[in-house]
Amino acid sequence: MSWSEMQPLLSQACGDTLYMVGWSTLIAVVGGLPLGILLVLTDRGGLLQNILANKLIGQTVNIVRSMPFIILMVALMTFTRLVTGTIIGREAAIVPLAIGAIPFFARLVETAVREVDGGLVEAVQAMGGNTWTIVRKVLVPEALPSLIAGTTTTVVALIGYSAMAGTVGAGGLGDIAIRYGYQRFETELMWITVAILAVVISLIQFAGDLAARSLHRRDGRSGPAPRLRLLKATDPASADVGKVA
Repeated sequence: MSWSEMQPLLSQACGDTLYMVGWSTLIAVVGGLPLGILLVLTDRGGLLQNILANKLIGQTVNIVRSMPFIILMVALMTFTRLVTGTIIGREAAIVPLAIGAIPFFARLVETAVREVDGGLVEAVQAMGGNTWTIVRKVLVPEALPSLIAGTTTTVVALIGYSAMAGTVGAGGLGDIAIRYGYQRFETELMWITVAILAVVISLIQFAGDLAARSLHRRDGRSGPAPRLRLLKATDPASADVGKVA
């Protein structure tokens, strides 16, 4: 197969892969972020301690994470057809990709949030901050570099999952590698596909690492003290105390 024949196939496949991974990542972040935070809040000693709820959420996350992606795709075919009207194509692939990535990202969020200094949480509580304030002003901002790194890891994993989804007609680079590279013995095309995947993953990993390091450096310059002063300055209860004094 000549390059002029390969180029449109590869262009379409790259677009399909980025489309599937992009939407799946967005859904995974939207679903996994609150789920991961909830796992921390409902744990023993958490702000919303509820051991039963924590165990139920944790077991559900573990069950979905333990399923091989190819089995998850088959198990969700009925649900996928209900949501998208089909089980073939890039739109259909987004459903199992997103559902498989949500618990994966949730565990990364849980790990990132647990690393936040408990002293900052206690300080905001002492200033009268509620759970929502603590999540919004402390847990998420302080864990942001780790959350960026977790998102990068999720994107890389989803690229691998999307290639696997190509084996069942989802399109993308995996479909090209199987349909042309393997079944039609177009070895050159298959290796070009592998190279493209390697380059894309490397660029995404580089960008994610760069963003995480930049946030770490910025937090290192600012430190927790200015952040707590800002919280105190914007806290109504603190303002009232100042007026009384």
